[in-house]
Amino acid sequence: MLDQVMGGPSARDDAFMKDALGLASRALFVSNPNPRVGCILVSRDGTILGQGSTQRAGGPHAEVMALRDALGAGRDVRGATAYVTLEPCSHQGRTGPCCDALIEAGIGKVVASLTDPNPLVGGQGFARLAAAGVDVLVGPGSTESRELNIGFFSRMARGIPWVRMKAAMSLDGATALANGESQWITSPAARVDGQAWRARACGVLTGIGTVLEDDPLLNVRDVATPRQPHLVIVDSRLQTPPEAKLWQVTDRSILIYTAQAENERAALLQARGAQVIALPDSNGKVDLAAMLRDLGQRGINELHVEAGHKLNGSLIREGLVDELLLYIAPKLMGDGARGLARWGPLQALSEALTLEFKTIEPVGADLRIVARIAGRACLG
Repeated sequence: MLDQVMGGPSARDDAFMKDALGLASRALFVSNPNPRVGCILVSRDGTILGQGSTQRAGGPHAEVMALRDALGAGRDVRGATAYVTLEPCSHQGRTGPCCDALIEAGIGKVVASLTDPNPLVGGQGFARLAAAGVDVLVGPGSTESRELNIGFFSRMARGIPWVRMKAAMSLDGATALANGESQWITSPAARVDGQAWRARACGVLTGIGTVLEDDPLLNVRDVATPRQPHLVIVDSRLQTPPEAKLWQVTDRSILIYTAQAENERAALLQARGAQVIALPDSNGKVDLAAMLRDLGQRGINELHVEAGHKLNGSLIREGLVDELLLYIAPKLMGDGARGLARWGPLQALSEALTLEFKTIEPVGADLRIVARIAGRACLG
């Protein structure tokens, strides 16, 4: 039967789910656009029989990896408990249903963190397990699993990615000097940490201003990753230079959103390998909300924003940012320096954007602050 944790999980359930969540975190840079899931198979006497995490899209899911691990070691999983950080899938995609694999293996109980927000699953995996006589317990590790998969939950619940805006700034809130100089405000340790946040995203978003001023690569460096996130550029007038450094990164797709109709410039950028998508708003700019919907349809879970103060301001003004990732250096940069975003001016403090601190941690000589827009703490 399906038990929605009426009496709460046991200490054993919590301990093994913590381990399963550790396995899920191994898929952080790997599984997109699929969720990050871990699975541990445990015998009645508490022996770990097999474990695994979700592989690259099209590859085995966590449950199958755990079953293979047990089989490879010659361990019998009949009657065992499967601790899995998300509901086992019940639909046929590029891989078969994981709930069927668990049933066929003779698993006796499934302890899962969350119901899958994917409408193709959404409780059906649990129902199929229960119908086959498998006991199901849902709840342990739910907060951690949702946070690990915040982008997947966002895409399934809202149809758009989870938008995380990153910035490195001084203690007085400056992200660049008046002349545009910004390298480097923060320490090497903070910059490497920022690369890890890039790596976990499905896409990195920037604006044409940053492309023209900084000529960045905007790829993942200094952090081992099996895949590069998509590069997404907001370029209303198709000014992206065909000779920009960003084209040097060949193992990613480039999406350029514009307000221009098809023209020779679009053809030139498409010949360089970009996909050019025209989504104009009524002001001749890119419709940013429509862009997020399009990115959601393309399987983008987490969108990592590294842009200038104009695009940052537009995203904040339109209510499209979910979370801020800020690296604060112990420096003061004085009058005239640029801030995080150009938006406002506000007429009253009550109009200020309210955030909730999620984490505040030292990274090298700097502080890393993750602050979430108030009211967006939970999805699904």
